[in-house]
Amino acid sequence: MPGSCSPTARCPPTKSGEGEIRKNIIEADLVDCIAALPDKLFYTTQIPACLWFLARGKSGRPPPGRKAPLRDRRGQVLFIDARKLGRMVDRTHRELTDEEIARLANTYHSWRGEKEGGEYKDVPGFCKSDTLEEIRKHGHVLTPGRYVGVEAQEDDAEPFEQKMARLVAHLREQQAEAAKLDTAIAKNLKELGYDW
Repeated sequence: MPGSCSPTARCPPTKSGEGEIRKNIIEADLVDCIAALPDKLFYTTQIPACLWFLARGKSGRPPPGRKAPLRDRRGQVLFIDARKLGRMVDRTHRELTDEEIARLANTYHSWRGEKEGGEYKDVPGFCKSDTLEEIRKHGHVLTPGRYVGVEAQEDDAEPFEQKMARLVAHLREQQAEAAKLDTAIAKNLKELGYDW
């Protein structure tokens, strides 16, 4: 049978799943950047998309037609989580603003070491440069949200005890309102002949 191995020949492994392909691409250090986009960006699908930027030469040598060298990115991958970006233009379609597109592009260009991109910095909840070793620890999963973390929350300067007391009081008000609504619903159902 063509393509089959004899019992004495050394045959390559037969694993061919998506996870194995992804692992091989990562281990070959071909992944430069992964950018998760928000849902509803495309008319043909409502699901979020993910952009994969692949690069064979991550050593920093200038690409053909470019004089300035780039940063040596070997063993590193940039993760961008842009799922919270964009604005709904109608019920089923979202668009990224020009500023958001520029932010995405500048993040990638600065991470690569292009002068016009400015200085790169990890931004919690948005972007992070991580190593192949860290990706291995995550089982070769390339979901940006796993690496970028959560964005820093602005401190509202309200002491914890005071905030909890306020939130508990608000919860009690809502529970009291819910009880009133339950009573009104039960009364209305009883008037319609349904026992509650």
